[in-house]
Amino acid sequence: MPNNSIAKIIVNKLPHPESGNGIPRCELYLLVDDIHPILQHVIDISATIISPPSDRDWGDKVFYISDPDGHVIAFAERITNM
Repeated sequence: MPNNSIAKIIVNKLPHPESGNGIPRCELYLLVDDIHPILQHVIDISATIISPPSDRDWGDKVFYISDPDGHVIAFAERITNM
């Protein structure tokens, strides 16, 4: 993903990817059947949500979290009406 595109998602949660070494440069994108139980688990364990669930223009509903090391992890489900 281009630096400025990922920066729009991680805004105010993680540094801009162009800010220096060690900044997350990729994401783990997991396509699942239903993001809602995963989102509830993320909330229950107080994980860091960097972008709440949102319908994306590529046809997925996605939310993004960061792990304790700052790596970006996305959980996505296909939007059925697209």
